[in-house]
Amino acid sequence: MKISATIKNGYEENDITVTTEGNSKKISIPTKIGGLGSSINGGELLFLSLATCFCNDFYREASRRQIEVEAVEVTVSGEFNKEGESGSNINYDVNIQSPNHSREEINEIIRYVDEIAEIHNTLRKGVSVTLKN
Repeated sequence: MKISATIKNGYEENDITVTTEGNSKKISIPTKIGGLGSSINGGELLFLSLATCFCNDFYREASRRQIEVEAVEVTVSGEFNKEGESGSNINYDVNIQSPNHSREEINEIIRYVDEIAEIHNTLRKGVSVTLKN
């Protein structure tokens, strides 16, 4: 699956597009106060990426098992300290609402999704990021 993300930023302008397999979507993120840059930082987007990945994968796996889910809440937190350093102490908490299924069934899917979530595994494994210019 080919994925890309593009941000074009100018004074009080943030044009953000994400594309998966040729399917493009716009995302609205305001500029920083002062007009340049994004009001949301990369660490926040990284944590949102982890939360979104888990959420989507949980719904997919629950559907495969015909388990009804009313809501998924994922909170990711961690730390970024000095400029140029990696984040640390990244952890996440999951709350699933599924009134017709046991806590044991839900916990089994939570553990499974934690093992297969692509964004989580990308960070756990580590991956090179290469500047092309």
